[in-house]
Amino acid sequence: MSVVAIDQGTTSTRAVVLDEAGARLAASVTHRQIYPQAGWVEHDPGELLAAIQTCLDAAADTGVEAVGLDNQGESCLAWDAETKEPVSPVIVWQDDRTAGVCAALEAAGCAALVRERAGLPLDPYFSASKLGWLVREVPQVRRLADRGRLRLGTTDAFFRDRLTGRFETDPSTASRTALMALGRCQWDAELCALFGVPMEALPAIVPTVGALGHVACGGRAVPLTASVVDQQAALYGHGCRQAGDAKMTFGTGAFALAVAGEAVPPADTGALPTVAWQFDGAAPVYALDGGVYCAAAAVNWARSLGLFASFEEIGAFDAAPAIGRGLAFVPALSGLACPHWDRGARGTWMGLGLDTGPRDMVQAVLEGVALRMAEVAAAIGSATPLSGPIPIDGGMTANPYFCQFLADVLELPVAVASVADVTALGCAAMAAEGAGRGALGAAPTARRIIEPRPMKTDARKMFAAAREAAQHFAAQDAPHGGLG
Repeated sequence: MSVVAIDQGTTSTRAVVLDEAGARLAASVTHRQIYPQAGWVEHDPGELLAAIQTCLDAAADTGVEAVGLDNQGESCLAWDAETKEPVSPVIVWQDDRTAGVCAALEAAGCAALVRERAGLPLDPYFSASKLGWLVREVPQVRRLADRGRLRLGTTDAFFRDRLTGRFETDPSTASRTALMALGRCQWDAELCALFGVPMEALPAIVPTVGALGHVACGGRAVPLTASVVDQQAALYGHGCRQAGDAKMTFGTGAFALAVAGEAVPPADTGALPTVAWQFDGAAPVYALDGGVYCAAAAVNWARSLGLFASFEEIGAFDAAPAIGRGLAFVPALSGLACPHWDRGARGTWMGLGLDTGPRDMVQAVLEGVALRMAEVAAAIGSATPLSGPIPIDGGMTANPYFCQFLADVLELPVAVASVADVTALGCAAMAAEGAGRGALGAAPTARRIIEPRPMKTDARKMFAAAREAAQHFAAQDAPHGGLG
């Protein structure tokens, strides 16, 4: 038996096949990033759907008996309930077009309600304000709503509607919208009204793992047995099951996620309570989440400035850590996420001098991502103490300097994943569980452990001072302010 995971990410869609011999990549399809104007990020829903079908068909000759789907957590769109055709682009999780809406709701005193019910801050990162924007700003969406033909949801609900004929989502994805009552795993009428989202247009919330319909795979109907947010899939793929087990992923953005257990975790630490997963017939398992908007995106930006040419150049540095030499980079190129939730913050180098060169600046960028993740880990750890080694994955973990510096500032050992597709591996493991083949879901065991080294300076304290200065400077002339 084999299962296939469809990993639908921000820049590509991948099919990974898992069987008794292990996991292997069957297909990978990239897609466009569309930037209509400053702050807007979109995908073509038809392009994403076609990529998923291409990946499914590429895995058809592996004898696949079950499929899992993982998706971008907060990206969302609108479509016609009758024709199933999209009537909007996918508004991507990075998009901040609704920053003003969120700031207005904050000023109106609505933040406490959203925190209490959904466990989330008012931020355009989450789907609720995006879905409300579609209803208000796209005439065809409003017309469909008036005619009772509107469907709204995160990308997984669209894919599943088209692929299985079932208009459904799962609690892990629904918990990223700011429309779901976290303790009940149901849509909340008051939150929907607050954001202007018609609740009747939202998908049913069903378990993450179970009998979720069938998809066409090479012309054959194959059961869909798992559908989950990408970061939660990676958590499962790393073998994290017990409270305090955590993982970190360093891709376009960076994300930390820690298992919290069957009780809803507190929402007052700056880290976000969320649903990790729910198996059919079982209670939901909760987690604490925190993100950094720009991780590899910041490194790629530095490369685009000409600060370095190849990634091999920045795997090691002869100089001492930049932060210890008074040079810091705050990677707030799209604002600050956990635990600050300040969209008005901007990326900043602090401590530049005439002796500062391009390598120093790149070194500071790498350190800045690690130091931001240390802030996230502290917020999560204040509610759910973290146990090490912490598994890490994503493109940035190929950089030896970054991995060692991360361990140093976390003051915990980190374990670099031995496989590249941990997200897909976790999704496939869930699908195997849903198909009654849990033995396929063993977590990767061959990992490179990096032990922390003592630092000569209090890097976290120095970075906090730089970050606060950057926030203060940006606040003086920020068009849409911070969300604090």
